[in-house]
Amino acid sequence: MKRLLVISYWVVSVLLMAIILTSLGYRFVEALFIGTAFLPGALASKYLFPKVEFKNRRAGVKNTIYIVLGILVAEIFLFLITHYYVMIYRKNVTDPLVFPEILTNPVFIALILTVLATGSYFFESWLNRKRPTPPAPITFTSFRKPITLPREEILYVESNDDATTVVATDGRRFKNITPISRWEATLKPQFIRIHRSYLVNKAAITGVDVDLLNIGDIQLPISRKYKDQVTELFS
Repeated sequence: MKRLLVISYWVVSVLLMAIILTSLGYRFVEALFIGTAFLPGALASKYLFPKVEFKNRRAGVKNTIYIVLGILVAEIFLFLITHYYVMIYRKNVTDPLVFPEILTNPVFIALILTVLATGSYFFESWLNRKRPTPPAPITFTSFRKPITLPREEILYVESNDDATTVVATDGRRFKNITPISRWEATLKPQFIRIHRSYLVNKAAITGVDVDLLNIGDIQLPISRKYKDQVTELFS
């Protein structure tokens, strides 16, 4: 259902673009065809810009400029191609249409793409709040047997030397060789690290007492390194 709503957003977006393009002299079907050329740029903006990092500010700015220029050039090329095919379709029509200069205007293109990408971001954020996707079950190997567990059934992960133990509800324990650091990367943000040897399901925590964390009758130590983030979680 959520995916269908996201697709509907882009369909409506193309329809709105078609309505705008009809004011440039295109018929509605032609405008609909050219309006689809906005989609690649909008989707590229949506997925590429959040990945730009500014730890190195100069590199971040440079990458942003490259992405902007790449998207604008690609969009102008797409508009030229789609207009060319519209003119082929119109070859027997007595009213040829000159390519609209506004479709080569980088400010206009950037504005439209920004509106589409930003609208998609907020729409999908709203959908995720209203219809949160349940996290996928975790599959791993324990004693050469594949184990699949819903995340909510995992209470905590314990590391012992070169092995780890997944402790689940009903006293189930599963030994494996996956490092706890990899478990942490897989289970975030539903789980929190409280010790170099313990990764805990936030939903399973029943209380914190000084340097100990409670999961029902189970008590786990909280190390000094992680105490602040555990305290912040329960403040």
